[in-house]
Parts: sequence; C-alpha cells; structure tokens
Amino acid sequence: MTVAKQSKEAIRPKLIVVLVAGVLAGLAQDALAAETNEAQSVIVTGTRSLKRTVADSEAPVDILTAKDLQASGSSELGEALNRLLPSLNFPRPAVADGTSATRPAQLRGLSPDQTLVLVNGKRLHTGAVVNVNGTAGRGSAPADLNTIPLIAIDHIEVLRDGAAAQYGSDAIAGVINIILKKGAEGGEVSLSAGRYSAGDGAQWNLSATTGAQLADKGWLRVSAEQKSLGETNRSLPDLRNPQEPRYGQINQKQGDPRVVQTSATINAAVPVTETAELYGYANLSRRQADAAATWRTAYTSGTTLRTPLYPQGFSPNQASVGEDISSVLGVRGRNDGWRWDLSANYGQNDFSLDVTNTVNLSLGANSPTSFYAGKLTNIQTVLNADASRDIELPGLQNPATLSVGAEYRRDQYRIGAGELNSYTGSGAQGFAGFQPSNSGDFQRHSKALYAGLEAEFTPALSASAAIRYENFSDFGAVTSGKLSGRYQAAPWLTLRAAASNGFRAPSLAQQNYTISTTNLITINGTSQLVDTGTFGVATAAAKALGAQPLQPEKSRNYSLGAVLQPLKTLSVSIDAYQIDIDHRILYSGNLVLPANLQALLANQGVLVGAARYFTNAMDTRTRGVDVVASYQLALSDADKLGLTLGFNRNNTSVKNIAANPAILAQNNLTLIDRQTIQRATVTAPKNKLSLGADYSRGPWATHLQVTRYGSFVSPQNNPALDQTYSANTVADISASYRTGNWTLTGGVDNLTNKYPDQVTSAGNLNSGGTLPYSTFSPYGFNGRFVYAKASYKW
Repeated sequence: MTVAKQSKEAIRPKLIVVLVAGVLAGLAQDALAAETNEAQSVIVTGTRSLKRTVADSEAPVDILTAKDLQASGSSELGEALNRLLPSLNFPRPAVADGTSATRPAQLRGLSPDQTLVLVNGKRLHTGAVVNVNGTAGRGSAPADLNTIPLIAIDHIEVLRDGAAAQYGSDAIAGVINIILKKGAEGGEVSLSAGRYSAGDGAQWNLSATTGAQLADKGWLRVSAEQKSLGETNRSLPDLRNPQEPRYGQINQKQGDPRVVQTSATINAAVPVTETAELYGYANLSRRQADAAATWRTAYTSGTTLRTPLYPQGFSPNQASVGEDISSVLGVRGRNDGWRWDLSANYGQNDFSLDVTNTVNLSLGANSPTSFYAGKLTNIQTVLNADASRDIELPGLQNPATLSVGAEYRRDQYRIGAGELNSYTGSGAQGFAGFQPSNSGDFQRHSKALYAGLEAEFTPALSASAAIRYENFSDFGAVTSGKLSGRYQAAPWLTLRAAASNGFRAPSLAQQNYTISTTNLITINGTSQLVDTGTFGVATAAAKALGAQPLQPEKSRNYSLGAVLQPLKTLSVSIDAYQIDIDHRILYSGNLVLPANLQALLANQGVLVGAARYFTNAMDTRTRGVDVVASYQLALSDADKLGLTLGFNRNNTSVKNIAANPAILAQNNLTLIDRQTIQRATVTAPKNKLSLGADYSRGPWATHLQVTRYGSFVSPQNNPALDQTYSANTVADISASYRTGNWTLTGGVDNLTNKYPDQVTSAGNLNSGGTLPYSTFSPYGFNGRFVYAKASYKW
C-alpha cells in the first residue's frame, strides 16, 4: 500500500520489535496463576466502594475474563464482545468508506456513541471517522475498540445501565471498562493463524505480554501485537450490461478489507511514598487497511468509455492509515482517611486516506490514478481529581462511602484537506478528497463537578446516589443524577433497581464534519452515483437547508432486576430496562436537491446533487430485558463442566419526530425520512440468545458457543421495499491441549458455515445485484473460519 503525506508522528513498528524482544527475554520467569470466583470479584465500574462485588451490585455488571475474550478465532475485541454479550451488536459493514476499517459496536440497539468506553476506569477518546454511510450506527463517531490488543486485557467490566451521573457524556446505553493486565510476574507469547473455508481471508496474529519489577514494589507490564487480516469477497458476477468487457465476472468486492495492525500497551505503577503511587498506561496502535469502493463500469452508456485509463472498468481502493494513542499518567494514594486520585488523560486518533486505482474524470486521460484525500484527527485531553472516604452516618451499622470529584476536558477535531487533484472537478472516484473549505480545527472544553454516596442500611439493604454538573463551552450546562438500590429478600434472591437521567454531548465531528463526495443513492427505486455534500451545521450550505445548532441528547434510564442463586453453583440474573432519549442526533437522509436548491448552493461555490447534515431528529424509547445465567458442575475429580446462558430482548420505538425545516418542506424534501428513522430502530436484531459450554478433563479443554441472532430489517423509504432477514444460529467450537507451559488450540468459528439471507428486495439491490448480503448482518457474511493457536505461558 502506498500512502502519501503520512504524518511524521506515525507510530513506528520499531517500537513493537523492542517490546516483543522484551517479552521473549522473560521466557525464563516462573509461572504464577490464581483463579477467583467471578461472583465474588470486586468491581470498580459504577461504584466507588472498595468492596462492591458482582453479586451485590445495584446494577447489572458482566465480567469477561481474558480467557473468555480469547475463546474464538477472532483477534478483534469488538468481535469477541459480540460473541460474549447478548446485548451487543457488531456487524461487519463493507463498501462503506472508513467504516469498513473502523467498525462500530452497539449496546442495547442504541447508537455506538451512546456507550462510554473506559480503560482502567479512565475515559477512552472517540475515533476520528464519522460513519456517514448506510450502516449500523450511521452518523456516529464512537471509540475504536479494536485498537487495544486482546493479550493486554486482564478482564472487562460491562455496566449495563446509564451512568452519566458518574462518568459524564456518552454513558446512556452502558459502560465498557477495559482493565489492563498488571504486575511484574508471568507472561505469554501466542501465535495464531486461520482462514475462511471459502479460501480467502487468511489471518495470522503474533502477540506477547510480560512484566518487570520497578524499584522495590513497582511493576511494569508490556504487551504487543502484530496481526494481518486478509480480505474477503462474497460479491456476485456482474450481469448488468452484456456489452461490458467484464460482463459475467466478479468485479465488485463485498467483504472484509485487508488489514495490517501493530499495537503495543504499557501499564505501570510505582510507589513514590509509603501512601502514594505513580501510575499510568499507554496504548499505541497503527492500522493500515485497504477497503474497496463501488465498482465503476467501463462504459457510462452504450459503449462510451468512462475513462481511457481503465478500459475494463475499475474498483477504487481506499487505502487508510489509522494511528491511535491513548495515555494516562496519575498519582493516587491515601491520607487522613481519604482515597484520592489525580490524573491527566490524553488520547488522539488520526485517520488519513489515499484513494488508489482510481481517476479524476474531470482531468481526462492525464488524471493521476492515486490521490491523497486528507486526514481526520480527534483529540481528547482530560484532567481529573477524585476523592472518596468512608464516613459514619447515624443509624448505619457500616460506614457509607462518600465520593467527590472534578474534571476538566478539552476536545479537538481537525479536518485536513487532500491534494488539489483529489477534489478538483468531479474529484477522485471512490472518495473525493476534503477541500480546503471543508478543513478546520474545532475545539471546545467542559468543566464538571460530581459527588456520590453509597450506604448499606442493613446487611440486606443498600442504596447509592450520584449527581454531576457539567458545563460545556458550546452549548451550556447539564445536570445528571442517579439513584439505585439493592435488597436481599432471601438468601437465594436479591432485588435491584436504578433510575437516572443522563446526556450525550454532540461530538465535534457531528457538528463540523463537512465533505463532498460521490455516494450510491437510491432514486425512484434505482441506485445511482450522485455527488453528495455533508455539511457541518454551522456552514452556510447547511443553514440554507434549514440546519440548526446541535443540542445534547437527554436520557432517562430505569431498570429493575433480580439475582437468583438457588444453588451454590447456579446463578441467574434478570434485568428489565427502559431508556428514553430525547433529541437524538441523527445523520439526515439523502436530500436529492431540485434545481433551485442546487443553484442556491452553487452560488456559495458548492456543486452537489444531494445534501446531508446532522440534526436533533427524534425522541425514542428502548425497552428490553437481559438474562444471564451460569452453572458449574464437577462431574468427577477430573471432569468439570461450566454452562452459561445469555439472552437479550430489545425494542426501540419512536415517540416524536422533529419538525421538518420549512425550506425542505417547500421543496417536497424530508430531512428525517423513513429509512433514517428505521435505521435507528430496526436494523439491529431484536433478540439474541447465547449458550456456552466449557468442559475440561486433565490437560484437555473444549469450548462450545452457540448464538442465535434474531431477525433484523434492512429498511427503505418505500415500506414495500423493506427486507426482513430471518434469524440464524451460529456455532463456534474449539479444543485445547495443555502440556507444560504450552497450550495448543484448534477451532472452527461458524461451524455449519451459516450465511445470512441474500438480498432480494429491489430497493436493496445495490450495484445491480452484485452485493448479495446486507451490511446489517450481525455476524457478517464470511462463512466458516478455521484456525489454530499455540501459546506459551510462564
């Protein structure tokens, strides 16, 4: 891959070589391991108490161990979570520009950016890529989960409840807290390889982790990963025009992009006094991806060549480089009964793009075939001060926990222009570059104060309260609160409930993302390539089409649950929830502009046939239920069997739609069309059932995971063109053998080679029927994957 004008600050692969060398040097160290009962594991997400466990949590918290995360052939964190969490949806979109390389995940069917991601309890920055194509999470720019190597993760805590009062913006659907491995002792080197049974998508992954002692009681943990993911293609022969030179051949690409990624993580802590320690972590990632754009036929009509440079037709390639750094440096300790934590958090995500194997039609035969299209950057800086202590309150047998804190946050978003030829005239086919008029450096800051109180009134009854006040420089102040409680009605039955209000601030990307490019748009039932402009709400073009400044989304969360433990080895939790969200921010439908509006924008120097912008579009209500169960059996002294069940039922309905801007109504255009509404409500499966079984006997271990994905809908503006895709069941199986420090594993994901239904609706037949599968498929459309792993632990 050739990428022009790469940043001089690129994360160098040489660093990974050094880190891997350090891992290999630790092979002589002795192994130390300890297992804990998950129900008694102390949690840190959603609480400031030092003794809160999963069993007595006032809100549902899932703990996913490193073993859980590595139980499949996937090396992607998002995909691993998709297999483990019934409430999470992680489709694999293709032919979707930057979204193909930075796939977003949804929790409880809501927008990907309505889930807050933490690392070691600190806010992870969001990505620079805005999902502006017709995929799940359209319009969002969430955190990129796949920048963190799996081998660096100790466990993950997933809080399935609103938590804006505790953590601020974005924590509407829940919180994913990634806890990194720590300590000086132990390590692992792992190598895996696999491919799809269709013969493509070959993958390999080399990863390692080790530790070292710092000073007397300090430690340093280093993890690194190098992986390569081959492209897949499930498109069909092109049968649109018999006169085409490549008629009847497979021209389009629908599948995963080719990806090469290098990642490294450092996690460390060292005492500085008897009561305080310095701590921090850093994660560096560099991802190169080649993703296909829509195939351009040789002829525009009849036998008229589109360009003499590609007489057979061509498929533009989007060659992207994603560079990501997240880092935290802090000091924490105890003084006079207070537990305190001061930290600085910096995160940056860069996404630069070259379009290759393409042409700028306006430049004719002299056009280059490769263009630098520009760069997106998102930066987050957070300064945080936390303090908590146990206090005696009248009438309570045990001390309550009081917590207070303050936070300063600065957000920046940059759009860097591409080279002149990438946007001149018709622009580069596949992705016209960012123009100087699109570029800019946007920023804002916010200040927050928050407090919480957690109390145990009796051994059977506990409750907590939290409040947060936050003031943003661009839209003003927001206040969030939360109340939750837990009551142990019987030794085997615990009831819990929570109520809160929250918010999500409009991202700088949603406020300012501006570009003109060519998109595949359905007009009068047929798919056409149209020059389309996306305009930031503050631009003159957006204002001319009725855009208003974005306001924060406001949420109200309610949950009611029960935890049952009729046997020592059996645990079942059932949690019902309702999430009301007002002023949800959506990316508008494709506004195919009539001649008068095209002329209006042309007077501003904007030449497009369609337009889009972000807006506070609608109010929704999401209702659902989560069921999680586990059962452990000791069949004999040598045989153990663990069974797990997870189920999520989820439904989102529309309560209100914002009024259509007058200028659009006068021109028979609808800002929030039916397809836009339906994308936010019906494209994720309404139910998902997961059954797992882990059996071990001596050195042998087997794992079986069966997941049933419910039906989903690919919507169109004409209801008659909607397509409902049937439910499907996918089985994953693996077997491992442990000998000494070695563990050898062989496995098959999607054992029965299940594919989703093929596209049949006329409204979904993009590219003349060459794209057979829906981009909303919750398990992709690659088929069976066979893999092998070898790992050495010490």
